Amino acid sequence: MTINSAYQYLKNNLTDIYDERESANIAELIIEKISGLKRTERILNKQQPLKIEQINTIENYLQELINHKPVQYVLNEAWFAGMKFFVDEHVLIPRPETEELVEWIVQNAFTNLRFAILDIGTGSGCIAIALKNKIKNADVFAIDISEPALKIAASNAQESNTDINFAKANILQNQIKINMPLFDVIVSNPPYITKKESAEMHTNVIAYEPYVALFVPDENPLLFYNAISDFALSHLKEKGNLYFEIHENFANDIVNLMQQKGFQSIEIKKDLQQKNRMVKAVLNK
Repeated sequence: MTINSAYQYLKNNLTDIYDERESANIAELIIEKISGLKRTERILNKQQPLKIEQINTIENYLQELINHKPVQYVLNEAWFAGMKFFVDEHVLIPRPETEELVEWIVQNAFTNLRFAILDIGTGSGCIAIALKNKIKNADVFAIDISEPALKIAASNAQESNTDINFAKANILQNQIKINMPLFDVIVSNPPYITKKESAEMHTNVIAYEPYVALFVPDENPLLFYNAISDFALSHLKEKGNLYFEIHENFANDIVNLMQQKGFQSIEIKKDLQQKNRMVKAVLNK
């Protein structure tokens, strides 16, 4: 089996699960992982034969993909904001929409001043690490309820040589006993999918991504927005900013909630798919 025939083999066997374009993209990712060659190098060396160990790995990867395991978990890697992150089933796969949230924060940051950022529900650490890499003068803190997620986030920070202050905490508890400063920015991509929506979601999400990081009760879809907003009232500086990634169906409800709590200058921002995906609010004490 050569590099080219392996690519064709993967692509052909994935078309029953993914469309042609996505099958081709996944096949490219796997061949790059197996061969260690970039796209141009693979084209130039497409007739290069693979070793038996590489072929066996391809077969193992293919079986996992046929069982609807996301390619990011199969390869244990995902790209976010130009950086590679380790991911497994303990953390959400970083999404492009969340990259847009990071860019929005960066655009509004005062990069000539030292300030503090808190990422709530950090998962793989992608938001916290990306922000620290883009805003060098920021002191970045990140919390999560999951010990395995925090270990992954800390490892990702170490791999990228990024200094992040990680801590285990449950934002739904009334008191978070962590020694933290007041923050200029608090950001969160919290769980916001109602349980009833799970019936309409793809198997590769439902079966593999962490349930606790995705879903909220049907009767209380704003559970985390309410708790985080309350936390921000006492942990943001004067004129500090609170950023959320949001469910498009609850954008107006989230704005109303934040207005009731006293936040001002509330903005909704659409993602590249023109869906209401982000909210920013200012705390004027």
